[in-house]
Amino acid sequence: MTALNRVPSLMVRAGTASAFAIAAVGGSVVVPGLSPDAAAATPAAKALQIAASKKGAPYKYGATGPKRFDCSGLTLYSFKKAGKSLPRTAAQQYNKTKHIKASSRKAGDLVFFHSGSNVYHVGIYAGKGKIWHSPKTGDVVKLQKIWTKSVWYGRVR
Repeated sequence: MTALNRVPSLMVRAGTASAFAIAAVGGSVVVPGLSPDAAAATPAAKALQIAASKKGAPYKYGATGPKRFDCSGLTLYSFKKAGKSLPRTAAQQYNKTKHIKASSRKAGDLVFFHSGSNVYHVGIYAGKGKIWHSPKTGDVVKLQKIWTKSVWYGRVR
């Protein structure tokens, strides 16, 4: 009997296979409720999921949730729920993050829109050139393609 054939009998005898037994035969370990992607456990990934869960929430200047948001209110709310604190405004948030190159950006990083040295908008990078953000009065939280090259990236520490 091969090691592969023994795993089902281990399951029957023990009621479940151990991770060691599965790993020994080259299988995968799947834990219910946990993503197979280790990054899903990071605060940045959690913040991204929280922002996405607010899809359709109306924009309101100065709002920090849970039902209405302005741009920095959405990022502040999302990271707070993920266990990280951020200051209130987009510019303050930029100053608190670790600045990174576009080539180093990852899902969950913050995207800061600027004119010269003035940061005027922020969203959470979702990958593939898109961000979750709360754009402006009359709009809602949504996923949108980054529309300009005048952006800087920051990683929440």
